[in-house]
Amino acid sequence: MRTEISNVTIVNEGKKAIGSVVINGTKIVEICIDGKKPCRKSDEVIDGSGMYLLPGVIDDHVHFREPGLTHKANILSETRAAAAGGVTSFMEMPNTRPATTTISALHDKYHRAAKESRINYSFYFGATNNNSHLFEKLNPHRVCGIKLFMGSSTGNMLVDDTEGLNLVFSRANMPIAVHCEDTDIINANIQKYKEKYGENIDVKYHPLIRSEEACYKSLQKAVALAEKHNKQLHILHISTARELELLSDKPLSEKKITAEVTPAHLIFCDKDYEKKGAHIKCNPAIKTQADRDALREALRNGKIDLIGTDHAPHLPEEKTGGALKATSGMPSMQFTLPAMLRMVDEGIFTIEQIVEKMCHAPADYFKIDKRGYIRKNYYADLVLVAPDKEWTVEKKDILSICGWSPFEGETFKWKVCRTWVNGECVYNNGKIDDNVHGKALKFQR
Repeated sequence: MRTEISNVTIVNEGKKAIGSVVINGTKIVEICIDGKKPCRKSDEVIDGSGMYLLPGVIDDHVHFREPGLTHKANILSETRAAAAGGVTSFMEMPNTRPATTTISALHDKYHRAAKESRINYSFYFGATNNNSHLFEKLNPHRVCGIKLFMGSSTGNMLVDDTEGLNLVFSRANMPIAVHCEDTDIINANIQKYKEKYGENIDVKYHPLIRSEEACYKSLQKAVALAEKHNKQLHILHISTARELELLSDKPLSEKKITAEVTPAHLIFCDKDYEKKGAHIKCNPAIKTQADRDALREALRNGKIDLIGTDHAPHLPEEKTGGALKATSGMPSMQFTLPAMLRMVDEGIFTIEQIVEKMCHAPADYFKIDKRGYIRKNYYADLVLVAPDKEWTVEKKDILSICGWSPFEGETFKWKVCRTWVNGECVYNNGKIDDNVHGKALKFQR
């Protein structure tokens, strides 16, 4: 089927232009701007007047909870939510049950995604203190990266001894995506605040327990290891201004050490704990307004390379209990694109910058085959968004199993109207087409 999206503002590769994009099968076959018309008629013509066409969002950092934690989320539910938010590809983390630290567990996730995922997919392999010998069995054209926890984490996935860390870095044959927080510093802070406030510590102390020092010390170690072994290091959910000292503002193509920031760390700061409470509790913690502002500037100047959501659903009852007992993490990917486009309206970013950091940069960094751009012969992963469509997030809008969002009650002026995955319209103005299935991402390494 041939589909034309006409009279639309195309945002791509740092430019905006009014024109048409034509889809045939799974690919983009024509891009017409400067008054040019498609070479022939299409079976379907969608009038995009007044709307914007963006490449589909590529989210390099999600937790979909399958297998083992499907009371919170699963691949089907979260990819439906993703499609409604303009996300067309995801890379999922290994801290499920069982953890994705064996080849069989990794294969199981790909099998599940092939049946259930409404968008494109890849999965990280989780490093442990004793499984780095398995890295040589990973297919670098299929697996997005190796996930390394250098801080408190799930199960046996904390890699904290010198020998284990050196083996992970020396044997890695693909990007190492790292969570950096120093466990000893965190544990010392927990003891300090328990002595002062008892077991029920207010969530506002969470960023002081999982402190700037804990992040910086761990990241210093990760950077030193990456430089020692000359490996690609991808720093996940950077949260402090001080950590930016360890980053370069060189072009992405010239970097060995790169950084991701989440929308939560760009939007919220410690003042928001009073209103949002544990709904914005995550690891690493959301910190000060000065940290938030420094992260925004670093995204603009190129020290931070891309945006990933760290989408991490928990049930509402698990988000109670303050700094120690409430679980860390929040569902966010369904509403991330409207939230980031609101920051465009506020003059914090341009729409071209949002497309660069949410679409182009993930594709470039991970070397994803024919995705992340609006280009002829690329896969037709696209999202059509409308400005000036004011709406407020209500509970009924939330597609994640957990049924809540930190953005509930927030008003946006941008709305996702349609999402295409491999040329098929998976989301159309509130309706999901469950006949659409994503494809496994391929990496040109």
